[in-house]
Amino acid sequence: MKAKIGRQKRFQRVCQLCVVATALGFSCLYASPTQTLDTNYIKSTLETRYGERAGMRVAAWFKVLDESQGLSEQEKITKVNNFFNLFRFIDDIKLWGVSNYWASPMEFIGVNGGDCEDFSIAKYFTLLQLGVPDDKLRITMVKATSVNQYHMVLAYYETPGSIPLVLDNLDRQIKPATQRQDLIPVYSFNGRQLWLNKEKGRGVLAGSSERLEKWNDLKNRLGVERLKMPKLRLE
Repeated sequence: MKAKIGRQKRFQRVCQLCVVATALGFSCLYASPTQTLDTNYIKSTLETRYGERAGMRVAAWFKVLDESQGLSEQEKITKVNNFFNLFRFIDDIKLWGVSNYWASPMEFIGVNGGDCEDFSIAKYFTLLQLGVPDDKLRITMVKATSVNQYHMVLAYYETPGSIPLVLDNLDRQIKPATQRQDLIPVYSFNGRQLWLNKEKGRGVLAGSSERLEKWNDLKNRLGVERLKMPKLRLE
């Protein structure tokens, strides 16, 4: 038991996990899977903040949303995974000037890159916007043995007892977790719950995700009203 508590505390220090799936304000994204987003306002805001190419990227994101309507969940996760894996990977310290910044999806799209947390968060909220239920999604902290460091992926569970599919920016092909022997699960969470993962399944419930330290910060930045400027411009 002491060893388990010790591992939990160490992993919490490695990465403070947070995410939001509650209803936000009228001007914020992801308030509801059926909400009509203000395309022109969002596009013009990103262009003003990050430049013309940012407007082109968010237009491409809207196209993904439009083209995904009516698709199966499997097709949606494939389309969303492929779209975001086109973005550039870059460490937080280089991009934002801080060691652990959780970019909102609009910041990630705006600057054209981020680290593994940003890839996973953007995929998660986009799938929510497409109507994939929150209880089928888990943002998951893992130890990636191929790079010998902590890493984040998004897991999709078709049914409560199924082996999850892994959406990853390291291995861009979606695979069942049982085929990702390079990933050792640590934590997983969504907008409501936090789990301690022992195997490549759902894990042991460890409380509400509302307890996570960065929860409110990400919640307040999900729209386009509080976009942060990066330290490094990627274009």
